[in-house]
Amino acid sequence: MWGVELTNSFDVPTSIVLEKFLRANTQDIAKAKAQLSGALKWRKQMQPRKLLAETEFNEAKFGGLGFVTVYPKTESHEKEIVTWNIYGGVKNKQETFGDVQEFVKWRAALMELSLKELDLASATVPIPQNGVDPYRMVQVHDYLNVSFLRMDPAVKAASKETIQIFSMAYPELLKEKFFVNVPLVMGWVFAAMKLFLSAETVKKFHPLSYGSNLAGELPGWGQELPTAYGGKGKDIKEGLTVKYAAAEAPVKDETK
Repeated sequence: MWGVELTNSFDVPTSIVLEKFLRANTQDIAKAKAQLSGALKWRKQMQPRKLLAETEFNEAKFGGLGFVTVYPKTESHEKEIVTWNIYGGVKNKQETFGDVQEFVKWRAALMELSLKELDLASATVPIPQNGVDPYRMVQVHDYLNVSFLRMDPAVKAASKETIQIFSMAYPELLKEKFFVNVPLVMGWVFAAMKLFLSAETVKKFHPLSYGSNLAGELPGWGQELPTAYGGKGKDIKEGLTVKYAAAEAPVKDETK
């Protein structure tokens, strides 16, 4: 599970995984066990770690849409990990979102890349009882120049499936989630999330009208972000991403 070989609760990495499933279910052991079982079954079927290691995704469909950046140590964390989803970079909505399972596989591979950097298997300190969980990550969804989200059925289907699967298979890994450069038509996305996610999780969601405001939302390390997000750091494209294979033919841009 997430790179951790589950053994028993005395093993620190195992205890971290178990605690996350317990917290996702308000310490209800039966519900946590059921969710953990479901997540393990999904991982056995999907094999997301293998997707990350071996799959070359179609660059025309997904290239430039997802990155992972690791920022240096802060006062409370050994490192800060940010997963970026650049939906304004979609070239063809049907190609990217039309095959829901292919989209979910790409998104799962990107999540596994984030988890690889989180490296729970090497953790030596358990999550403090009734304390703040230090083993979590930040996600940013950027909708700059997006013009295809207005109730598009392909986008809605892919979004709904991803939200459902991730809430089941990756609980309590989210520290904060920022939606930047958000257009007004994004209201349905937040409505859909509220259907599948707990109120505590929804509280971690922060819509921002301008990407340049993001650095100010991350005190202590916001200046490490790229200039487009209000910082002074490197472009996210210099970060990590999944493997891509060049497309056989260019995809027509339908979103302009």
